[in-house]
Amino acid sequence: MLQDYVPILVMFLMSLFVPLFVITLSALLGPRRSTKRKLAPYESGMDPIGPAMRRFPVKFYVVAMLFILFDIETIFFFPYALVFRELGLYGLGVMGVFLVLLVVGFVYEWKKGALRWE
Repeated sequence: MLQDYVPILVMFLMSLFVPLFVITLSALLGPRRSTKRKLAPYESGMDPIGPAMRRFPVKFYVVAMLFILFDIETIFFFPYALVFRELGLYGLGVMGVFLVLLVVGFVYEWKKGALRWE
């Protein structure tokens, strides 16, 4: 039975070691000449206009986290939509609880003002 998983293990190990080997080889054999021009940030072939490191307001991160939350919701609902007849009432209950938790989280974010863009 475990022999069936050997190819998966080999692919997993190769997917770890080949990129590490290539990155290490590149770091060891690659040129190490740093110039002022190479260290400058690249902006579409134009001279940099301002500092490369600007801080973004927290509201962008909050919107990104909310997007990820509802993206994960879609990922969970799609398989359920494919097999909802086979799952019966148990599947409906589980997805109902999941949906209620998401709605409670959404209402909480709304009341806290995370969706207010000022």
